[in-house]
Amino acid sequence: MAKKITFIGAGSTIFMKNIIGDALHYPALSDAQIALMDIDQTRLDESALVARKMISSMGVKAEISTYTDQRAALMGADFVVVAFQIGGYDPCTITDFDVPNKFGLRQTIADTLGIGGIMRGLRTVPHLWKVCDDMLEVCPDALMMQYVNPMAINIWAIAEKYPTIKQVGLCHSVQGTAKELAGDLGIDVENMRYRSAGINHMAYYLNLEERMLDGTYRDLYPTLKEGYASGILVPKVNPYSARCPNLVRYEMLMRVGYFVTESSEHFAEYTPYFIKNGREDIIDRFGIPLDEYPKRCVEQIADWKSQAEEFRTADRIEVKQSHEYAATIMNAVATDTTAVVYGNIANNGYIPQLPDGCAVEVPCLVDGNGIQPTVVTDIPPQLIALMRTNINVQELTVSALLNENIDNVYHAAMLDPHTAAELDLDQIWAMVDELITKHGDWLPEWVQDANARKKVA
Repeated sequence: MAKKITFIGAGSTIFMKNIIGDALHYPALSDAQIALMDIDQTRLDESALVARKMISSMGVKAEISTYTDQRAALMGADFVVVAFQIGGYDPCTITDFDVPNKFGLRQTIADTLGIGGIMRGLRTVPHLWKVCDDMLEVCPDALMMQYVNPMAINIWAIAEKYPTIKQVGLCHSVQGTAKELAGDLGIDVENMRYRSAGINHMAYYLNLEERMLDGTYRDLYPTLKEGYASGILVPKVNPYSARCPNLVRYEMLMRVGYFVTESSEHFAEYTPYFIKNGREDIIDRFGIPLDEYPKRCVEQIADWKSQAEEFRTADRIEVKQSHEYAATIMNAVATDTTAVVYGNIANNGYIPQLPDGCAVEVPCLVDGNGIQPTVVTDIPPQLIALMRTNINVQELTVSALLNENIDNVYHAAMLDPHTAAELDLDQIWAMVDELITKHGDWLPEWVQDANARKKVA
């Protein structure tokens, strides 16, 4: 029987193309019923056009249907892919950068942690909860695969309120960084073997090895450290290398002994060490791309206009497989074959050194039984300590959402490592006040109500 794949946020055409294109390569999914859902009818129509041209180009039997009604799209789904950004670049991302900049708090990406991640979490989680509500009604056994930031906050909040929803958060940082490191070292990524664990955007390669001709493996860490220390190793593979030299992660490798899986521009704002007022020498030394995400958004919007025209006029669309995990998971579940992916799930003893319930990223076995996380017990204490500084912010944001507690929003900002290093308490409170006011109806109603009561008091 054909599987049903529902894609919520299908107006993200390029990402939809990657995920659905990957799925169509698998015989077990090539006849899938694919439901595309988005609130933007124009973008939805563009995505449907691309999807149908992919099906035609590949000669498969999958069928496309489109929806602006979420529950209707989810009806009877086996797999649910979620990929939306509440508030978009304009106005919400702009606000998340402009207001902190006014207070002297500079950011690079602002979608995972920090004040930008907190605000995005407040905007995003209520909509993910609505997806869960609908899933419980019309597809309670479906597997949700979500690609939405802030990933860790989302996973934690869903697990707390909807514990029966089968979910996994997916990111491409582990496999993407492995490819980058292979490029830096001048080796074939297919000859690399690695094991990673931690939290989303702050997991570390606990083992990083190369397979030799005689079948043995050599540890790559000495080569990475020696190469960076000597200046011989210069990062070679980075899609944004013109603005983002990958130096922050190499510097942290030298300090903590392990390489983190998320990019330097991300990691620079997860810690208090690299973006500091009055220290432009640090910004310049590590090539930290301040205000990077808004720049990318503008570029991507411009690029999409030309790509959309190419798709509209093309007779065929070439479909290459991406390095995303979603289709691999769907195929493994559908065929009861084995795959291994890195997934974000609620911590149920999978990393005993981290709090129960928080979102952790660990190796997962996937087969007909679904997602089966593995237990990782050997993460060095300095890495756990770094993760905890981020988990504090995640936990307080989740608490704010679950308990409708406005105070915890301020507490989350207060305990963010980068924010606390740059601003005093009065500045933090004033910044959060202004962000809540500027975001307005993009935030949950209880946030606005609590903010209004504070102003009256």
